[in-house]
Amino acid sequence: MITKEKTTITVEALIDAPVERVWELWTDPKHIVKWNNASDDWHSPRSENDLHEGGRFVSRMESRDGSQGFDFSGVYNKVEFQKLIDYTLDDGRRVKISFSSKGDQTRVKEIFEAEHTNSMEMQYSGWQAILDNFKRYAEEYGRFEPMHFEILINASAEKVYRIMLDKKHYSEWTSEFNPASHYKGSWEKGSKILFIGTDKDGSTGGMVSKIKENIPGRFVSIEHVGILKDDKEITAGSETESWAGALENYTFSDQDGTTLLSIDCDTTEEFVSYFSDTWPKALNRLKRICEEK
Repeated sequence: MITKEKTTITVEALIDAPVERVWELWTDPKHIVKWNNASDDWHSPRSENDLHEGGRFVSRMESRDGSQGFDFSGVYNKVEFQKLIDYTLDDGRRVKISFSSKGDQTRVKEIFEAEHTNSMEMQYSGWQAILDNFKRYAEEYGRFEPMHFEILINASAEKVYRIMLDKKHYSEWTSEFNPASHYKGSWEKGSKILFIGTDKDGSTGGMVSKIKENIPGRFVSIEHVGILKDDKEITAGSETESWAGALENYTFSDQDGTTLLSIDCDTTEEFVSYFSDTWPKALNRLKRICEEK
């Protein structure tokens, strides 16, 4: 009997983080759901990981618009702490992942058996994109304090989405953050947008941002790239270091005609107390607006 040799694909990345951190972020489900997507229009809403020989793992992968989804799952063949992970996917393909420590850096290399549905180029780019997303997550980890807020609104997701981003209503519910709060720009994916307010001394301040993703009625992702100071956009230099790369994500989940609105945002340590107090007030105001309209 002649056995056809299986084709393998290799992706790799050098990560500016020690292997201890890389291993934890790669294997802990609470972190896996943060980075396990190839593009912003996909996500992993849940993950389970029984990390030992014979243990099972599963990560649910879904498109943000709800049109597609699948379980990425399998069984571990071998696990060497902070060195190697070897598993077999439920479709029979073998995957080996090595972690090579280089001081404060770690090289992660994945070798996986190709499937026959998609092209080699597509498979390579997809796995590499997820690995690159992990690299960004690992290198940014610790810079920001992640915060989560949510509220149940008695209105459809489409209505909450529309009111939340409408210029007039946006200024109303975000006035909890700043009485002069407003925005300039577009919510279209890839667009620049300015979030503007007035400082105590009367000067103009705010954030320079871009829209990473916008799926109407489903999901909006904002990436902050700089600050606005006296009408001047500052996107480089030490003044932007504390905020550049911070994300602010809005997820709209239908709950039998009502909407669970979830906010996941990055902040700095000095703003944790402020946001803990102010975000719930802002969301309650948004809830009232949506339910009264």
